[in-house]
Amino acid sequence: MKRCVLIYDDDQEILLLCKIILEKYYRVETLFQCKDIIADIAQIKPDFILIDLWIPVLGGKKAITLVKDNPVTRSIPVFIFSANADIEKICGETNANGYISKPFDVATFIEIIGRH
Repeated sequence: MKRCVLIYDDDQEILLLCKIILEKYYRVETLFQCKDIIADIAQIKPDFILIDLWIPVLGGKKAITLVKDNPVTRSIPVFIFSANADIEKICGETNANGYISKPFDVATFIEIIGRH
């Protein structure tokens, strides 16, 4: 069974592109908004999460904090996926496991996800 990558992004084209890139290696689930990330995780059971900071409803910072503060979900690698200039600082503030800056290099994108 393929490992699962869950991607949150409000840009449908980015979600489609990421799915095309990764579906050879992983089961890829995509969501364009985040209302209840803990419920999404319980349903989808991801092994890795990519989340844009500007994701509608909850917002990326709040969503990552909820995942990392929850004893059931905190071990899931969560990476910020954003073009935000303060991505490195926000990564530290939210306890995210890392970040992937947009625009991204496809080979690096695949390698980072594969490492986690």
